[in-house]
Amino acid sequence: MSDIKNPIGAITLLWSENFCQKDLWIFEKIREFGFTAVDIAVGDPEQFPTGETAAELKKTGLIPVITKALPPECNPVSPDPRCRRAAVEYLKKLVDIAAEIHSTLVAGVIYAGWGYRTGRPPTEDEWKRSVECLREAAEYARPAGVTLAPEVINRYVTHLLNTAEDGVRYCRDVGLENVKVHLDTFHMMIEERNLSEAIRTCGKEYLGYFHTCESHRGIPGTGMVPWREVFRTLKEIDFTGPMAIESYAPEFTHVAGNSCIWRKFAKSGDDFARIGLRNLLEIINET
Repeated sequence: MSDIKNPIGAITLLWSENFCQKDLWIFEKIREFGFTAVDIAVGDPEQFPTGETAAELKKTGLIPVITKALPPECNPVSPDPRCRRAAVEYLKKLVDIAAEIHSTLVAGVIYAGWGYRTGRPPTEDEWKRSVECLREAAEYARPAGVTLAPEVINRYVTHLLNTAEDGVRYCRDVGLENVKVHLDTFHMMIEERNLSEAIRTCGKEYLGYFHTCESHRGIPGTGMVPWREVFRTLKEIDFTGPMAIESYAPEFTHVAGNSCIWRKFAKSGDDFARIGLRNLLEIINET
């Protein structure tokens, strides 16, 4: 095992499309594999098994991170004030869940509805609407000790935050210390000129969460991500926050359909997580 400071997790989407009470066994499984954190992909917040999840996390000792992509009807970018209000209330619900399960981080596409694009660059009004929504949610999250980390993703999913530079500017415009950037190497491989430069752009001040995803969404270490460069730079900026392996099984039709993942990269979620962690730790130890 590496002496890395960062908690390393796996996302529940490797085993379940809509995390609920029947999926609590995942925590013990990934703890056995050697992970120290878990990325809980929330399905319906109203149906989330808060109490049971908190108990299982306490039992396993895993550090939890909440991730979510906002549904289209809860879109902070929308010109419809009702849609924006729904987004803020949705974010507050995610914050409540995080606080109750003792998570300090809500990350993901929490600044726009998933897949919302206009066919043109973001306007000043769109940017302002999203910033105002996230600021209200972050102010709500601050007393609970919860940080919001909007995820920078590729242009085919959103037109708002595509690069680390976008993410940092967004955090500065929100203007609250509990808003950080969520980077993901899959999206960085599409949008960034240089992965090290992107990480340095965020630096220790703004980088809050890191998804260790392969260039083709497969098992980390089997694609084109320059992992040694990535981990050297994370060490250089002294990033000690959580990291997690993220992908989806193609049989999960909703999430795979939204992400256009049709290939099966491992025999099972177990294999994906176990081999992915082994590969990453070997690279980290070499680095």
